[in-house]
Amino acid sequence: MNLAVKDIRHNLGRFALTAVGMGMLLMVVMGMGGIYRGVVEDATLLIDRVDADLWIVQRGTRGPFAELSRLPSNLVYRAAAVPGVAQSREFVYHTIQRQRDGKPLRIAVLGLSWPTDRGEWIPLTTGRPLGQAHFEIIADKTLGLAVGEKIKLGKETYKVVGTTTNMISSGGDGLAFCTVSDALAIQFDTPGEAVRLERAAREARGEKFELAIQQPTILENAWKPSSQLPGIARPQISAVMVTLSPGADADRVAEIISGWGDVSVFTAEGERELLLKGSVEKVRRQIGLFRVLLTLIAAIIMALILYTLTLDKIHSIALLKLIGAPNTVILGLILQQALILGMVGFAIAYLVGRQLFPMFPRRVILADADLIQLAAIVLAISVVSSLLGIWKALKVSPNEALA
Repeated sequence: MNLAVKDIRHNLGRFALTAVGMGMLLMVVMGMGGIYRGVVEDATLLIDRVDADLWIVQRGTRGPFAELSRLPSNLVYRAAAVPGVAQSREFVYHTIQRQRDGKPLRIAVLGLSWPTDRGEWIPLTTGRPLGQAHFEIIADKTLGLAVGEKIKLGKETYKVVGTTTNMISSGGDGLAFCTVSDALAIQFDTPGEAVRLERAAREARGEKFELAIQQPTILENAWKPSSQLPGIARPQISAVMVTLSPGADADRVAEIISGWGDVSVFTAEGERELLLKGSVEKVRRQIGLFRVLLTLIAAIIMALILYTLTLDKIHSIALLKLIGAPNTVILGLILQQALILGMVGFAIAYLVGRQLFPMFPRRVILADADLIQLAAIVLAISVVSSLLGIWKALKVSPNEALA
């Protein structure tokens, strides 16, 4: 007869409540690890999915994810001319916030280099890739936009032609994919009154220009759109993505491009490291600290619970000693209860977490390696926590059974 199981059956309600409480605490520990995995996955998702071998960014910056980067759009053609480059694409990325149905809607806008990139690489759940150069978007399901819906961004209305899942920015905002020209139009959208004031300011400055005094018709250009004025540069992009030809030497190509005075070059792995050691680093440390603290708290709570359960069995333990039961039987009773409590708590944490974690606003990814690690920690906690109860049991005198 197993004394640990017998004792659990005798106090089943108390044991069940203790196991549930322990399971909830372990679920939080499990969730902390899952949140960290989700943060890393979301932060590096674009780098891993867009399949670029090299990233060209503004000179001296660590863009476009770790910090702001600005490049002229014609850099795409310069990069395409480098030996070993199979393809170069524009990259535009920014975050906007709008009101929708009375609630704030944050969107991470990613521009696709049309027509080279139509979004075929995006894992669509419904709909299709982009079919035209303007006014179509692919949206992540977290944005709450369905295929066929229309949303006004800036001065234009965009139609949702496809939806995807798990395409999240490093800040946890759902991604919306459109062409680069549309992404720039959304990013640099200016109210009509601001445009009018800017054109009036141009005319005022032009009136003081000697050539405009000699040729007044030049001032008519002041009221034209900025894109039609040769003296005003086109909106700048965030980065240029480079795909290398098969067999090309990435280091050689990067060395050539790095020789240009206006850009810096990073490999995909380099961009990933910059991102993880930048904006994600503090989050990783904070979550890691909370996880360690919660694990220590779980160990202390389990030790106190087992100590209390041992105190409740003082008379029974003394009686066992009185009838000649060896210490191994008593030690086995306490240790087995600790292991059962740990295993049941871990099972509750896993089962309840599987139901609750999908409801969290950020992704919670339960990796098998993390679950195995946590199971090993719970096993160690169970053994270590039982030592306090074992210590108390060994001090019990058989005479206490006669008291």
